[in-house]
Amino acid sequence: MPPATRIIIAEDEVNLRLVLQKELQRQGHEVRVASDGEAALKLLEENAADVVLCDINMPRLDGMEVLRRIHQRPNPPEVIMLTGHATVETAIEAMKLGAYDYLSKPYHITELDALVKQAAEKRRLRVDNQRLRAQLARREETAEIIHNSAAMVEVLRLVERVAPSDASVLITGESGTGKELIANAVHRLSNRRDGSFIDLNCAAFQESLLESELFGYEAGAFSGAKGRKLGLFELADNGTIFLDEITELPAPLQSKLLRAIETQSFYRVGAVRKVQINVRIVAATNRDVSRVIADNSFRADLLYRINGFQIDLPPLRERPTDIEPLAHHLAKRLAGQQEIEITPEALAAMTAYAWPGNVRQLRNCIERAVLLASDGRITTKDLPPEVVAGPAVAATSSHFTPAFTASSPLGHAAGGNSYDSALPVPPPLREMERQQILAALEQTSWHRGKTAEILGISPSTLYRRLRDYNLDRRS
Repeated sequence: MPPATRIIIAEDEVNLRLVLQKELQRQGHEVRVASDGEAALKLLEENAADVVLCDINMPRLDGMEVLRRIHQRPNPPEVIMLTGHATVETAIEAMKLGAYDYLSKPYHITELDALVKQAAEKRRLRVDNQRLRAQLARREETAEIIHNSAAMVEVLRLVERVAPSDASVLITGESGTGKELIANAVHRLSNRRDGSFIDLNCAAFQESLLESELFGYEAGAFSGAKGRKLGLFELADNGTIFLDEITELPAPLQSKLLRAIETQSFYRVGAVRKVQINVRIVAATNRDVSRVIADNSFRADLLYRINGFQIDLPPLRERPTDIEPLAHHLAKRLAGQQEIEITPEALAAMTAYAWPGNVRQLRNCIERAVLLASDGRITTKDLPPEVVAGPAVAATSSHFTPAFTASSPLGHAAGGNSYDSALPVPPPLREMERQQILAALEQTSWHRGKTAEILGISPSTLYRRLRDYNLDRRS
C-alpha cells in the first residue's frame, strides 16, 4: 500500500480551507493547512510535502509568487492552483511557472482527490527516477575490488555473508587499504541496495558542524540557518550510512550517535520533534580499537553497537600477489584511451616495495608513472625513487615494520604497528620516516596538501606526524 500523500493547502477562506482539509483527510491523505502564502512556505520549510493546493488570490503573498518560490526549491512538490476567478491568462501563466494543473471553483472533491493522486504519483516517479539515476551513477563509479590474494578472498567472503543482514559492520585497516570500497560492497550486496549509500568522514568536520551534518537542523536553529537542512542520517533512511574514521568522533557526539543508533531516532538541531529512521551503520577506522577504548577516547558501549561484525583489511605489504593486478588495473584506468604497458622490471620493483600508504599510495605511484611514461611503457625510471629502492629499505629488518601504521599511517614513535604490536620498531626506522617526510615536503616546497598526497596519507595524519617530528615549519 502506497504511503499517504502529504498535502499542504494554502487557502485564505477559512470555511473552504477546513472543508478541504476534512474531506481530503477522509480520502486518506495527510493534510496541513495555511491561511496565506507566507504561512504555506513556512509550513513547507518545516514539513515535507508531495502536493501543494494553492489559492491564487491570497493576502501578503499571492499564489503565483508562492508557485515561483516553491519551484526554486530542490525536489519541489507538485502544485495545483485553485481560483474563483479563472482566466485563460492566469491559467497559462500558472502552467508556465510549473503548476501541475489548474482548477476553477467550485469543484467536486472527487475531482480534486483524483487530481491530487495523479500529482503525487508524478512526484513519486520523478523522485524514484532521480534516485535510480544516482544509484546507477554510483554503481558505475564504484571501483571494482581487484584482488588475487587468499586474504582478500576471505575478506570478500565475509562481505557476502554479512551483507544480507542488518548487522552493523566495523571495517578496520590501515589508511589507504580500501575500507570505503568494502563498505560500498556491503551496501550493494544488501537488501538495502535500492536505498541511499551516504558516507561521512568524521575527521573532516569541526565538532560544531558535525552534529548538523549528521542530524540536520531546523530554520532558526542558529545564526545563518535560514531553512531546514536534512542531516545525513535522514538522507540515508532505508539505506546505509558509512561513518569513516569513526574513532575521531568528538566525545559529545559519541553519546548522541549511540542514542540515535539504539532508538533509530534523533532530533534535528533546534527541533522539538523526533525523526524516525531505519538506517544500517557501517563504520571504519584506521586505529587499533582496543587502544582507543583503553585510553578513554572512544566509548566502549558505542564500539559494541557499531561492531556487530568486524572485517579486518590486510595492508598491501601482506598481500603482495595483489600488487601486479592492481597496478595493471590502475594503469589501464588512469591512461584512458592510451595503451599502457608496465615492464617486468617495474612490476618487480613495485612488488618488492612495502607500500606504507597501501593502495592509495600505489595509485599515486601509477598516476605519476603514466604521466612520465614514454611510448606507452612504464619503466623503473618512471617510478618514485623510494619504490625503486624499496627492497633495500625492507631489508633493514627480517620483519618489516612499516613507517605507516593503522592508528597513524605514518607510524608511532615507539609503539609499533597497532595491527602487530609484538613487532618492535627498529631504531633507524623513525629517522627514515622523518627523512621521507622531509623529502616529500621539499619536493612540494612545503605544500602540506600535496605532500600528504605524495605520501598517500590524509592531511590530518601528516599534521600529527609533523608535530611528532617537530617539523611544523622549515628548519
